[in-house]
Amino acid sequence: MSFLFEPIKLRDTVIRNRVWVSPMCQYSAVDGVPDDWHLVHLGQFATGGAGLVMAEATAVVPEGRISPADTGLWNDEQVAAWRRITDFLRGHGAVPAIQLAHAGRKASTAPPWEEERTVPESEGGWTTVSATGRPFGGLAAPRALTTAEIAELPGRFAAAARRAEAAGFDVVELHFAHGYLAHQFYSPLVNDRTDAYGGGFDNRVRLLLEITEAVREVWPRQRPLFVRLSATDWVDGGWTCDDSVRLARLLAERGVDLVDTSSGGAVPRAPIRIRPGYQVPFARRIRTEADVPTGAVGLITAPEQAEEIVASGSADAVLLGRALLRDPHWPLRAAEALRAGDGLWPRPYERARLT
Repeated sequence: MSFLFEPIKLRDTVIRNRVWVSPMCQYSAVDGVPDDWHLVHLGQFATGGAGLVMAEATAVVPEGRISPADTGLWNDEQVAAWRRITDFLRGHGAVPAIQLAHAGRKASTAPPWEEERTVPESEGGWTTVSATGRPFGGLAAPRALTTAEIAELPGRFAAAARRAEAAGFDVVELHFAHGYLAHQFYSPLVNDRTDAYGGGFDNRVRLLLEITEAVREVWPRQRPLFVRLSATDWVDGGWTCDDSVRLARLLAERGVDLVDTSSGGAVPRAPIRIRPGYQVPFARRIRTEADVPTGAVGLITAPEQAEEIVASGSADAVLLGRALLRDPHWPLRAAEALRAGDGLWPRPYERARLT
């Protein structure tokens, strides 16, 4: 019996296995609308056997996009385009999920295959906003949000969650990691505010809890709500795993069902010690000490490695990114290697099975 290919139930949602697709931006949308590229990109993971397929960081407002080519969920045209994709994912056995995001001071940037730069208004960019007025690296300086503007953000996320439901998603994940807007509030390396949203721990996490409460209020009770956290900033004086455990407890109290555990991104050139499974210990600590399910992500590439992570109780699921870009049928191959996952292969592909 493989732990990796055991189903998991979160609220009323049953996910067929613990191999999940990590959200991966494609920088291929126009006006926030996903198209055929997104259908094929995400659809291949469903036919490849993944249990949950999570769409990329999707902006709750236009100025929250990482780049002008990011997807969004702020209008009905986007809802209809996403519905076509979620219908396909569900029809091929995967649970459709989406990550809702606001990039803050890391918004309005060029796609990663171009030089790192802020896209100016003359090229479709915009003035970015943040908890601070200080820039990220060589990007343009943001404008610090007013308290009135901060008060509008939970409602923006809640409205996007309503649209996610209309678009057919079964899971919503709030993107509170990787140096994007929420992380810009809770990281002491970035947040230099002196109002109710700056200073000590409670103030720096206030916006995250307000967003979570607003989304949980409108997101159906029977559907799971995830949060992605950066468990550590990897810099002295920054956010720590101890802080993440404390925050995870508060999030769980507010109805979060799983913490998708990543790290870094608050400041440039953090000395991250990258190695296979380097973020798994963070997922294990949060799972054990905050008593909330977790997902592990980061340099998980081998079926046996993924199996051990779940079997040992380090995490409840693994989220793969680059490994699935290289091999969208990784789950099918892993099931064969672990002698598990009967019924996972699509019938048109069964002739390709090695056993």
